[in-house]
Amino acid sequence: MRKHTDAQRLRLTPLAAIISGACTIGLPFASHAQTVAPTVEVVGTSPVPGLDRPKDEIPANVQSIRREALRDTGAAGLPELLGSQLQSVNVNEIQGNPYQADVNYRGFTASPLLGTPQGLSVYQDGVRVNEPFGDVVNWDLIPRNAIASIDLIPGSNPLFGLNTLGGALSVRTKDGFSHAGTGIEAYTGSFSRSAVTAEHGGNNGELGWYFTATRFKEDGWRDLSPSDVNQFFGKISHRSSKHELDLNLTHANSDLIGNGLTPLSFYEQRRRSIFTSPDNTKNRMTMLSLNGGYWLDDVQKLSGTVYVRKNNVRTLNGDANDEFAAPGDPEGVLNRTRTRQTGYGFSAQWAHILEDRQLAVGTTFDHSRTRFQQTEQEGDFLPDRSVTPTDSEEDPEPKLRGRSRTWSLFATGTWKPIADATVSLSGRYNHTSVRTMDQLDATSSLNSDYTYSKINPAMGATYALTPAVTLYANAQQGNRAPSPIELGCSDPNEPCKLPNAMQADPRLDQVVTRSIEVGVRGVAGPIRWNVAAFGAVNRDDILFVASNTVGQGYFKNFGKTQRNGVELGLGGDYGSLMWNAGYTWVDATYRSSECIVSPENSALDPSCGADNIRVQSGDRIPGIAEHSFKLGLNWRATDWLTLGSDVVTHSGVYVRGNENNEHDENGKTSGFTVVNMVADAKLGGGWSVFARVNNVFDKRYFTAGQIGENPFVGPNNSFDSNTANWEDETFYAPGAPRSGWLGVRYRFGG
Repeated sequence: MRKHTDAQRLRLTPLAAIISGACTIGLPFASHAQTVAPTVEVVGTSPVPGLDRPKDEIPANVQSIRREALRDTGAAGLPELLGSQLQSVNVNEIQGNPYQADVNYRGFTASPLLGTPQGLSVYQDGVRVNEPFGDVVNWDLIPRNAIASIDLIPGSNPLFGLNTLGGALSVRTKDGFSHAGTGIEAYTGSFSRSAVTAEHGGNNGELGWYFTATRFKEDGWRDLSPSDVNQFFGKISHRSSKHELDLNLTHANSDLIGNGLTPLSFYEQRRRSIFTSPDNTKNRMTMLSLNGGYWLDDVQKLSGTVYVRKNNVRTLNGDANDEFAAPGDPEGVLNRTRTRQTGYGFSAQWAHILEDRQLAVGTTFDHSRTRFQQTEQEGDFLPDRSVTPTDSEEDPEPKLRGRSRTWSLFATGTWKPIADATVSLSGRYNHTSVRTMDQLDATSSLNSDYTYSKINPAMGATYALTPAVTLYANAQQGNRAPSPIELGCSDPNEPCKLPNAMQADPRLDQVVTRSIEVGVRGVAGPIRWNVAAFGAVNRDDILFVASNTVGQGYFKNFGKTQRNGVELGLGGDYGSLMWNAGYTWVDATYRSSECIVSPENSALDPSCGADNIRVQSGDRIPGIAEHSFKLGLNWRATDWLTLGSDVVTHSGVYVRGNENNEHDENGKTSGFTVVNMVADAKLGGGWSVFARVNNVFDKRYFTAGQIGENPFVGPNNSFDSNTANWEDETFYAPGAPRSGWLGVRYRFGG
C-alpha cells in the first residue's frame, strides 16, 4: 500500500444469495456513513511497475500490509506474517518449518511443496517468482527485510498472468529514496532462533542505493529440525523528472529441515516428535532484474522489466521403503533430487494516464529451463527413525530436462463515464509451450512437446454512493498451464514419488478459472469497513492423486472445483488504539464425481475398485478452513512504548485422504484460536527494543493432516517388520508451542 502524494457447517449456497446477503449487511453502513474524504491510497494494477490506481477505484477487495507490520520481527517467514495480517488467509504448517508453509487464500494455495495444487501467483518487483518446474513458491527466497509493501489482489485477474487463479501477491522492495538511513537489528529466543539484519540506504537527489542482508538460524521446535537462511538484496536507482531506473540483485542461500506430518500416537507421546528423517531442502538462488519507466510526455509512460533468475535445489528425504515386504528387506530409503532452474524474460508496457481514464498495452515473455534428476539409496532405520544407508546410491534414471516458454499480450483500460463511477476492461492472451526431454534416451516416450493458449478477459466497475461508500463488482478469467513435473507424472499406471521420478505420461489440460466478486466498502467516522462476496470455479483442476503403491501417485485433471465465500472487515483508530477485525467464510468443494485411491480411508467404495473412495459433488476440499476470524490491536501506550496483539481463529479442516469427508475417525482437525503479542519500546538515541510472544496460552492445535499407514508400532515406536501389524492412522501438522523472542534495533543518527 502506498500513499498518493496528491490529493455451524454450511453447505453450498447459491452465489446470488451470498451477494444479496453481503449487500444487505453493507447497506446500514452506507445509510449512516458520514461524508468523509479518506486518504487516497494507490496500488499497482499490473505486475509491470508504473501503472497505479487509487485503491477505491479498483473493483476488488485489495489488501495491503502496513509498513509498521512489516517490521514485526519474530514472525520469521512470510507465511506467518501473511496469516496474521490479511483477511481470508490461513496457513497450514505442513512441514513444521516457518519458511515452508502452505498459504491459502479464499481456498487457493501457494506452497513450496510439489503436489499441492498451486493457485496463487507471487511477484517481486514485477518478476514472477513461482518456480517454473512446479509453480511452487519458496518463501525463503523472498528477502523479507527488503520489502517496502505487499498487495494482495484477489480473483483470477488476467493481468497477472499464469497461475493467477485465486489471486496475486505483489511484493515491492525498498530503495534509497524511500528508505534512506542505516540500521541494524538482532534478536534471539525460543528454539535457539537468532537473526541479524543490517540495512543501508541513501541518495544524492538523482542516484539512490539500498542494501540489506539477513542471517537467520534456528534449531526448530521439533526434533532434528535445524534451519539456516541467508538473504541479500541490493538496489541501485536513478531518478529524474522524466525517468526512474532500478537495478535489483537478490541472493538467497538456505538449508531447511521440514520434517512434515507426525502420527497422532507420536504427538500424544511427545509433542516435538517427528515421523522419519531427514527431510532437507537446500536452495541457492540468484536473481538480477532491471525495472525502468520513462515519461514520453505529461500523460504517456513507457515501463518495462528485464530479469534473469537461477535456482539450484537439492532435497534429501528419509522415507519408509515402499518395496518392503519381509524381514531382511531394506526398511527405509533416502530419496535425493537435484533440480537446476534457469529463467529469463522481459515485460514492456505503454500507458496513457489521464485523470478520468487510463489505457495500457503491454507484452511479456518468460523462458525457463530445468534439469531434474532423482536417485534412491536403500537403508535401515536408526532408533530415532532416521535412515542410515546400507547400499550405494543408484544412478539417476531418467535425467529430465524441461523447458517452458510463455508469451503474452495484455491490455487494460479504465475510464469514468460519470464522476462517481469507474469502469475497467482488460484482457490477456497467453501462449505457452512446455517441453520435456529424457537426456538418457533420445527415443524415450517421456519426450513431449505441448502447446497451450488462452484469451482471458476481465471487467469491473465501482460506484461511489457517497464520498465515503463505494460499491464494486468484477468478473474475471485466468488460466494455468501444466508444468514439466506435472506432465512428467500423469499416468495412473506409472505413479511417481514426490519429489517425482518421471514417466512417459499423457497430456494434461490447462486449468481455467472464472471468478466474480461483489462488495461494498467505506468509512463511517473513525471506522473503515468492507463486505465482499466472491465465487470461483476451476475447470480441469490439476490434482495429485495417490496410487495403490504407498507413497506414490500421479497428476490428473479433475472436472470442476468451486470456492464461494464472504468477507467482512472492520478497522479504525480510537485515540491511541488502532484495531482491525475480519471474518471469512469459504465454501471450497469438489463439483465433480471421481474415484481416487485412499486405502486407509474407512469409507471405501467397492464400485470404484480396490482401496478407492468416491468423491462426490459437494464434498469439501481438504486443508481449507471454512470459518476464519482475525483481530489485531496496536496500542500506543506512551510516546515510547507500543503494545500489540493479534488473535487468529480457524475452524477445523478435512485431512488429505478424506476427500469424501466420510472417514470415521480423525478425518478432520479441530478448530483453534491462537493469541500472539508484540511490544516495541523506543529508548532514544536511535535505540529500541522489541519482543514477540507467539501462542501465548500454549494452545495445542493442528493446521492440517493426512490419513496414512504407520509401520513404527513396536517398542519405542521402532520399525515393525511384520506388515500385518502396521496401523492406519492420521498424521497431523502440529502448531508450534508457546515461544518468545527479544531483540534490539539501532538506527544510526537516531
